[in-house]
Amino acid sequence: MKKHKSLAARADIHRLYEKSVQNPPEECRFIAKTFRKLRGRRARVLREDFCGSAAVCCEWARRNRGNTAYGVDLDPEVLEWATQHNLGALQPAQRARVRLIEADVTRLAAEVPVDVVLAMNFSYQVFKTRVALREYFTAVHAALDGDGVFFLDAFGGYNAYRELREVTKHKRFDYIWEHARYHPVSGELLCHIHFRFPDGSRIRRAFTYDWRLWTLPELQELLLEAGFSAATVYWEEADEQGEGTGRFRPTRTGAADPGWVCFVVAQK
Repeated sequence: MKKHKSLAARADIHRLYEKSVQNPPEECRFIAKTFRKLRGRRARVLREDFCGSAAVCCEWARRNRGNTAYGVDLDPEVLEWATQHNLGALQPAQRARVRLIEADVTRLAAEVPVDVVLAMNFSYQVFKTRVALREYFTAVHAALDGDGVFFLDAFGGYNAYRELREVTKHKRFDYIWEHARYHPVSGELLCHIHFRFPDGSRIRRAFTYDWRLWTLPELQELLLEAGFSAATVYWEEADEQGEGTGRFRPTRTGAADPGWVCFVVAQK
């Protein structure tokens, strides 16, 4: 009798990641709207650093036939997956406007100035010293057009400093985010993503992140040191029940919540 594979064995971790933590249409909407408000024109050329499966690049190309996207990542395996699955799902004209580049984001020679650079999903936290992170921010500044804008996301709150597991239930799987280890002296944070399925099977440590948890004041200071003229925090608005609305506005303050996610927008 042929043994059936478990749901975990049949799952695609890149697709699970996209369903769990990404929302490319909303990200692109926020980027386009914010850029136009700041600069009085439409952003056309986007670079997605640490792009992984390049989901945002592909969504950017879909949004408008005048849009071009570059995705940069060091991992050839995930870039190959992105080419086959996400770029492969685009129409030929859209696909022609997306280019994936295997490179170190701090060493990348800009071929053309870009309107927007993204570093989402907290990926820049791989840089653990002020010198290394400032070097990356300086490289981004150099890659941007004269009125270009850099978009990052950030997370925090008092739960961010705890060793914990958070479970989010999806239709066909559970997403588990783990803070496996936090060092208060260095600020280093080791995180894992796990997936659990209805048949009891699991994917343990599907993704692992060895980061430094940077604070918002540190990020803003380093962006200014790297040459940006302004670095503004965009905080999510809350409804009457205190739940997030998905709308982000510039602010100088924020709520002392157990957990929050926001954007940092740096103008050249």
